[in-house]
Amino acid sequence: MMRPMAAPSTYDCDILVVGTGPAGLVAALAMARAGFATIAAGPPVVPERDTRTTALFTGSVALLKNLGLGARLAPAMVPMTGLRLIDDTGGLWRAPEILFRAEELGLEQFGINIDNAALNRALLAAAREQAGLRLIEDTVASDFQSDDKAISVRLAAGGTISARLVVGADGRGSLCRREAGIGIETSPYPQSAIATRFRHTRAHEGISSEFHRPPGPLTTVPLLGKESSLVWVETPEEARRLMALNDAAFIETLDERLQGLLGAVSAIGPRASFPLVRMTASRLGARRVALIGEAAHVIPPIGAQGLNLGLRDIATLAELATQSRRLGADIGGPAVLNAYDTERRSDIATRSAMVDTLNRSLISDFLPLHLVRGAGLHVLNTLPWLRRLVMREGLHPSGRVPELMRS
Repeated sequence: MMRPMAAPSTYDCDILVVGTGPAGLVAALAMARAGFATIAAGPPVVPERDTRTTALFTGSVALLKNLGLGARLAPAMVPMTGLRLIDDTGGLWRAPEILFRAEELGLEQFGINIDNAALNRALLAAAREQAGLRLIEDTVASDFQSDDKAISVRLAAGGTISARLVVGADGRGSLCRREAGIGIETSPYPQSAIATRFRHTRAHEGISSEFHRPPGPLTTVPLLGKESSLVWVETPEEARRLMALNDAAFIETLDERLQGLLGAVSAIGPRASFPLVRMTASRLGARRVALIGEAAHVIPPIGAQGLNLGLRDIATLAELATQSRRLGADIGGPAVLNAYDTERRSDIATRSAMVDTLNRSLISDFLPLHLVRGAGLHVLNTLPWLRRLVMREGLHPSGRVPELMRS
């Protein structure tokens, strides 16, 4: 006799987070700790598969600590105490090397750099222990159904989740964005980035270094001991050539590019390459769906803005949802989604434009643009008040800071 098949599960919650990467897990933790019944749905998390690292500024570090992750993450956090800019454009007029130090702002550090694997392990462990948060290891299917009270989402393996708000943390190819009917503006760059990590013989002293080169920036960020992470931007053709090199040849080439800054490169980790693109969603929320992280915005890996922007999305959305609940309003309604879009739009547009301008000033053949960039670096090197202003704005936008990001 055949056994009857179990009926598909039906889940009800306040907030469904779609995506279980770093942004999704942080969003789920933030919502659950705010008292919302929360579900996070996505493919199984395998931390060791992510060999990248992430630089987080002070506000982002404060958010993680406020979510109770400080002790879990402390052993893997590497302080970033300085940022060095090096003009390696090869022009006739070379801008001076600039070293920004956190102590100029009265800070011990600008933030931290951390292995994504360590970050993912800590987030996953915290999510499994968090009261009010359920993890479902399954992807969601298309055809979201929403009305004036809730939104219903199907799971790929069967079952349905009903929520008042869906948080789309499902990356640049976001299903949530498509289901909400939100368009995107995409601008590809004639560049690709290579990401890896390497060991070196000279101490980095907690300083991140950014070489400004015609194909794009080459950036090193400190890791534990004499090790740094690397984001190396090149033309797509050169990136493919570099990726095809064996480790010894790649190390030799990297040694030349670093000009002895960190001594000799002694070992290299796994390499990954990806095309550079700028992408912005036309809205950050609609039809009970709010977009965060790369579902909402993608910018080149310059100035460590990516996940920091996403964490500000999360802190803002959590605050608005909490305020809405306090007023007895609909946490997934148009008022919350419109307020979220309004609050985040300026920060996203400013950071995206800043990174775009710097990147294009490097790859452009227009000489006056290079002169303007060089002159700007000269001014930064000579005016302390302007240096401090630029550093503060680089760490976080001026204006109100969401409560979750306050120390």
